[in-house]
Amino acid sequence: MKYTTLPNTDIKVSKICLGTMTFGEQNTEAEGHAQMDYALENGVNFFDTAEMYSIPSNPKTYGSTEKIIGTWFQKTGNRDQVVLASKIAGPNPNFGYMREKVDFSAASLKFALDQSLNRLQTDYIDLYQLHWPERKTNFFGQRGFKVQHDAWEDNIQSVLETLDGFVKAGKIKHIGLSNETPWGIMRFLEESKYQNLPRIKTIQNPYSLLNRLFETASSEICIRENVGLLAYSPMAFGVLSGKFLSGEKHPKSRLSLFPQFARYNSAQCAEATRLYNEIAVKNGLTLTELSLAFVTQQAFLTSTIIGATTMEQLKENIATFDVVLSDEILNEINAVQASIPDPAP
Repeated sequence: MKYTTLPNTDIKVSKICLGTMTFGEQNTEAEGHAQMDYALENGVNFFDTAEMYSIPSNPKTYGSTEKIIGTWFQKTGNRDQVVLASKIAGPNPNFGYMREKVDFSAASLKFALDQSLNRLQTDYIDLYQLHWPERKTNFFGQRGFKVQHDAWEDNIQSVLETLDGFVKAGKIKHIGLSNETPWGIMRFLEESKYQNLPRIKTIQNPYSLLNRLFETASSEICIRENVGLLAYSPMAFGVLSGKFLSGEKHPKSRLSLFPQFARYNSAQCAEATRLYNEIAVKNGLTLTELSLAFVTQQAFLTSTIIGATTMEQLKENIATFDVVLSDEILNEINAVQASIPDPAP
């Protein structure tokens, strides 16, 4: 296993991060425990979760993933061997069951964190992330910023002050963002710099062969400001495994089970995937190897979040991380990106 450090910390993390959002929906508690056992045994010491998991979020399974991780910690005693990341959900009118206000007010932050700690059966979280912005901006499938009515008022200083209190209390060690834009990343960095408040260490955004929008501006911020990308959906909900290319039905796949998650379902995604598969085959690789190696080789990446619903998928994903793509292969990949740019924003 290859390791790096969370930016501006001395915390060593594996270049693979175990994503857990299927625990409690597509995976049982026993299956989740088995995945965590295997990941840790194979050098993966970085786990990511969120209060809203499992996915798709609903009142019946709310917090189920954190509970499964918590029972694994209690059973194994492995809490000190894991760098644990979790997230607080941003505003969503459908999430009223989570708490009185789904926002980043001091009361909401405290309630959400305490609930997560209780479910996780731990007294601290290594990396606590804001799951998406409070303001209205371009995330979840939107390519560009659209001006729209927004009652949000800039509260980033107060958010950081609240998180600073959690750091000083020992409840969290570091903070990060998720589904954030270049403006948002810089706004948080600016506030922490001038107010001497906790600095974001990571940004967790989608990044894959089918979605390279992060490169537009956020990648430069990461490199120049030493913020690390935690890339999620590197396999595009399994599309980049190539399993859909033959037209075969996969009734247990996320795309089949949850058709509302349509980001990777377009004709453009299918065509780009076909072309990437041709590159992989020509160079003696699987499409999974090509897809994960591409993400892992990026200079702005800290860790690639992989999720799996079967042990076979997990084993394959972990095994691919020794693959290194040549400049020639990268040039072929970039040629596809130029012809079909970012089909899954």
